[in-house]
Amino acid sequence: MTEPRIAIIGAGIGGLACGLALQRAGVPFTIYEQASALTEIGAAIALSANGSRELARFGCLPGLEATSCEPTELIWRGWRDHTRVAAQPVRKDCAYRKTYGAPYFGIHRADLQKVMRAQLHGDVIRLSHRLTGLAETDQGIRLEFHGEDSDVVDLVIGADGIKSRVRDYVARPGAIRYSGTSAFRGIVPTKELPHLPDPHAIQFWMGPDAHLLHYAIGPDGGDVNYFAVTEGPDEWPDPERWVIEATREDHLKPFQGWDEAVTEMVSQSHHFARWGLFTTKPLRNWHKGRAVLIGDGAHAMVPHHGQGANTSIEDAVTLAGMIASEGLANLEGLLTRFARLRRVRTTAIQKSA
Repeated sequence: MTEPRIAIIGAGIGGLACGLALQRAGVPFTIYEQASALTEIGAAIALSANGSRELARFGCLPGLEATSCEPTELIWRGWRDHTRVAAQPVRKDCAYRKTYGAPYFGIHRADLQKVMRAQLHGDVIRLSHRLTGLAETDQGIRLEFHGEDSDVVDLVIGADGIKSRVRDYVARPGAIRYSGTSAFRGIVPTKELPHLPDPHAIQFWMGPDAHLLHYAIGPDGGDVNYFAVTEGPDEWPDPERWVIEATREDHLKPFQGWDEAVTEMVSQSHHFARWGLFTTKPLRNWHKGRAVLIGDGAHAMVPHHGQGANTSIEDAVTLAGMIASEGLANLEGLLTRFARLRRVRTTAIQKSA
């Protein structure tokens, strides 16, 4: 029997997870990445049990434990002072692992991708391959790349993020929409935050027209990653640029009068920018012909549940398992069942977030 030709577009978390899941099932694949190098960029990620459980099966757990921080608690606080509103144990008494069977980690995106790449065997990633078009042929689906030779495969898995080129093929452009909210983010050394209570906890500060989430990252919790969300602007000023310039005053203004731990954290940022928060409309179709979407391309969501990366891992593992058990003989049926299986859960999380 001829081995299936499977192309994964994008070497982000969803694409790497899909590769790891196919590798574990013994199914060959190639990952095409538009960047010329897998550089260490991006902010931190909250990796919950639905993601870490699957990565542990791929052999990633030792690497994750060596490069991340397992938070002590999840704590909710008001905005005027650091009085606890509610709390749940995480690392304390191994409560989270006992409940969900897998750990919760705060980890830098670059470290997570390093750990995942280290478990991939062989030369399976093609860099400098920016997808420019797809077309169905009698031999399969043809991939066109900028400045590189085209390729023909049996299945294209679009793991290329919220600005997915594969989604443009599957569902036509226009799925992306601005949420009406924006964010400031930063990573601050823990030692620079003397007023921060419980620095190794995940903490969610709630206030008028804004909230701030933060958690420690790194093996010793030496840094704190924060994500501060505010209402507005009503319209995003530049649809082509999702990160725009901002000032220190822009960062601090929404948090005037908040607890000193919050203002101290936000003022420590060395990169003043405003991130627009964008989502995609729930898609009627996740696949077209031999192309299918996973992750942000199918269900990009605002980050308030910390489930963007985790649901991408779920998608990847589910699809890879179906391919391994069923093959590609009835591809239309397989992709239809995959989308039906995943759509209910991801739409619920997307709307709740």
